[in-house]
Amino acid sequence: MLTLFKEIFTWWNHQTLGTRLTVFFFGKFVGSDASGNKYYETKKGKRFIVYNGEVDASKIPDEWYSWMHFTPNKIENSHELTKFDWQKPHKPNLTGSTNAYSPKGNTDALKKKYKTWKNS
Repeated sequence: MLTLFKEIFTWWNHQTLGTRLTVFFFGKFVGSDASGNKYYETKKGKRFIVYNGEVDASKIPDEWYSWMHFTPNKIENSHELTKFDWQKPHKPNLTGSTNAYSPKGNTDALKKKYKTWKNS
């Protein structure tokens, strides 16, 4: 029941009810990526994604980015991209969270740089 409620009223958790109906009635499955995102296209040419987990546009890999934005390239039909050893998997933006990057020895970033007027 809670999943249905989230699907009707929120877009940031997964797909909305409108997206689910569009996929069911008009969507043609084109493919999926390593993250589990699924890519669809309608007969009119509209392209969209059903994200696996939280909606984050930076989770679209390179091989699908050009397809989503109608940019032709030589790998558009295969959606295969050679990954090199030095390439790392996607990480979400952690700014503002407890896992955000902070250089070693940077203790000033954690201290308050001002005093509130109530403490004076």
